[in-house]
Amino acid sequence: MEVKGKVHEVSATQQVTESLKKRELILEYIENPQYPEYLKFEAIQDRCNLLDNVKVGDDIEVFFNLKGRPWTDKTGKKSYFNSLQLWKVNVLGGAGSASSPEYAAPADISSAPDDDDLPF
Repeated sequence: MEVKGKVHEVSATQQVTESLKKRELILEYIENPQYPEYLKFEAIQDRCNLLDNVKVGDDIEVFFNLKGRPWTDKTGKKSYFNSLQLWKVNVLGGAGSASSPEYAAPADISSAPDDDDLPF
């Protein structure tokens, strides 16, 4: 599955157990501009590195798997949990992307005097 949106938050990598590390990404998903959604994705193990170059405000496309599992509490009540585990991230546009590239303005040579005294 995939979805496009704007990065709202990127967490640091957390060492959950000795053998499990994870990192979370919050994506602002705007299907209806009046009611934006905030989706939480998790990257686990070596996929944590996928978020190294992602910054808040970036427009990205996230590819993920939908995972679900049951959990039974101490009283025997069963609950179900879903998680969105990302496996690929494409940055579509950066937070600081300008509509035109940044460069120095060209020098205005039309106002230079005609009587320069260059030796050549």
